[in-house]
Amino acid sequence: MTGAREEVLARLRTARDAGGSAVPDVPREYRRRGVHAPGSAAAVERLTGTLTDYRATVHRVGSEDDVPGAIAAVLGEASTVVAPPGLPSGWLAGVGASVRTDDPPLSVADLDRVDAVVTGAAVAIADTGTFVLDALAPDQGRRAITLVPDHHVCVLRAEAVVSSVPEALARLDPNGPLTFVSGPSATSDIELDRVEGVHGPRRLDVVLVAPM
Repeated sequence: MTGAREEVLARLRTARDAGGSAVPDVPREYRRRGVHAPGSAAAVERLTGTLTDYRATVHRVGSEDDVPGAIAAVLGEASTVVAPPGLPSGWLAGVGASVRTDDPPLSVADLDRVDAVVTGAAVAIADTGTFVLDALAPDQGRRAITLVPDHHVCVLRAEAVVSSVPEALARLDPNGPLTFVSGPSATSDIELDRVEGVHGPRRLDVVLVAPM
């Protein structure tokens, strides 16, 4: 063990003293594009399947005109809803609940009393059933508003759907906080029993805007 340790340390010293010239190039030959074209019907179908596998509920609508009705139906008997400041105003036109805009920012205690949150998303990854929230975008808002309420409703447009993780990362700004969401918050840490709602929303509904 001592010999191996000394060899590792010696290599590190050599690389350091050489100013990086002794560090070999690392080949990065992984696939950067997915099987399905971004925004394609195949990518949307793949996303629908992987989201469902993660126990999210997907509601397909044919156009953005159908979004308000879908959101209203999903929210059902919710009494209070929080929205990021830049959420399209028409999306909540049919909602019977009281809508609170996160401007000025609501406290955690206020968010804990809200039934649901409605947001957009920056991009969605079909292969992994994941969508990504960019806190810099006005229709997605602060990370806190999507983690504290028990129900998250996210609106995804077909053009935001890509096939693979590298394609998604290429569309994102790494300088801002990013939240990757794959299904409702859940853990199986305790005796391998799945418990939902531990680190975030217990219920996740996705309104997917894509021609059918």
